[in-house]
Amino acid sequence: MIEDLEETACLELLSNNYIGHLAYISGKEPYIVPITYFHDADEKCIISYSTNGHKIDAMRMYKKVSIQVEQVRSIQEWVSIQIHGTFEELEGSSAKKYLHNFALGVQETIKRVKGDKPKFISDFSSRLQERKMPIVYRINIHGINGKIRNN
Repeated sequence: MIEDLEETACLELLSNNYIGHLAYISGKEPYIVPITYFHDADEKCIISYSTNGHKIDAMRMYKKVSIQVEQVRSIQEWVSIQIHGTFEELEGSSAKKYLHNFALGVQETIKRVKGDKPKFISDFSSRLQERKMPIVYRINIHGINGKIRNN
């Protein structure tokens, strides 16, 4: 049986993960790509980063996006949420602050959920010192809903 998830359960799934699928529009076509993210519950947003390219260009043009996060155990047992929001590009000291929060947040999520300290997080600290930073952005959350299927 498939049921609706309560908002608190949706937010819990969002906070206990760091990989999702970002959906955006470019021209008249929808695109979906995997992203690494951090859910900042205090600011009600999702933080991520990217290099300049198709995805960033598209979100600059049409700011409405969706993110889908899931946990699939089997065809009979899964949970999936969809977040609706708007893209906001961050610059300067704000971008550095949010990239730092992203790195710490992903590290903390992995540590909390998997009991493991990721080794790749040190890469983000070095990016803070580079001359050419990645494009740091946040998705301001406007709505969230989800479904669950249990055996």
